[in-house]
Amino acid sequence: MERKIRIKLVRSVIGTKPRQRATVRSLGLKKIGSSTVQEATASVLGMIKVVAHLVAVEDVQG
Repeated sequence: MERKIRIKLVRSVIGTKPRQRATVRSLGLKKIGSSTVQEATASVLGMIKVVAHLVAVEDVQG
């Protein structure tokens, strides 16, 4: 079983590149303050790395 992480959008996507906006949307984030729980797979971690300046990440217990 993969470990779970919570991803929260903490900065606006206004002024970012279209590819970064698409990455934020593909992570399941819409508005500032929205969050989602994902499994920490290599693809998800790669997407987080691309938009690391816009999101906050924390581990989820359980």
